[in-house]
Amino acid sequence: MKKSITVLLTAAVLLLSLTGTAEAASSRDTSGRLVVGATPVPHAELLNLVKDDLAAQGITLTVREFTDYVTPNTALIAGDLDANYFQHIPYLGSNEEWEAKLASAFGVHVEPLGLYSNRLKNAGELKDGASVAIPNDPTNGGRALLLLQSAGIIGLKPGAGLTATPQDIAVNPKNLRFRELEAAQLPRSLGDVDAAVINGNYALEAGLNPVRDSLVLEGADSPYVNIVVVQKGKENDPRILALSQALRSQKVKDYINKTWAGSVVAVF
Repeated sequence: MKKSITVLLTAAVLLLSLTGTAEAASSRDTSGRLVVGATPVPHAELLNLVKDDLAAQGITLTVREFTDYVTPNTALIAGDLDANYFQHIPYLGSNEEWEAKLASAFGVHVEPLGLYSNRLKNAGELKDGASVAIPNDPTNGGRALLLLQSAGIIGLKPGAGLTATPQDIAVNPKNLRFRELEAAQLPRSLGDVDAAVINGNYALEAGLNPVRDSLVLEGADSPYVNIVVVQKGKENDPRILALSQALRSQKVKDYINKTWAGSVVAVF
């Protein structure tokens, strides 16, 4: 009986020892890896630019590309990502779960929102009853309407802010008709509408130059800074701090200025 108990205890100790070793190995592997979700342009492009800089610090960066604005946050909450890089603070705050579980680690750049058209040369050519497509998510939709208001194209009700919708339009002298579409679909909608308000990253992916091609462009002082987001409590993770140093470097600023010439604006 004593022998059996001794064997069982020895086996249990060995199992715990092996488990601890496996967990330690797993922890070591994780500390040297960083998985970041991002939309392709410019986010993933900038992340790929700093891979070697992080590798020199012993961090292997893996970039997972997404084409929508919801899945990256879902994946981050689930633990499938260590961070994501695609959104601004108003968008992060538009969902209670995201706001409760996720946090901004640092800001990198602004992608000015713009009004584009395949049919018009300037915003003054918008005719009575023209169709205008805008993003259908709460923050970017409101942002689009604020852009149109700043250009004098429409007027919003007093108090309508970042989450304004077409129902908040109080002044619409040209009787514009608004179509709310998923942000990624907006460049493709240009053949079907008179104009569309398109996020900077999707405009760039579609081959549009915001500075050259937009009819109206958001200013560089936009509050919609694109941020790297992590799970709450992980803002000071050494890997995230290293990523911040790499993405907010002179090398990245020079690349942004040379590559996008005002279509993407560094905030550091």
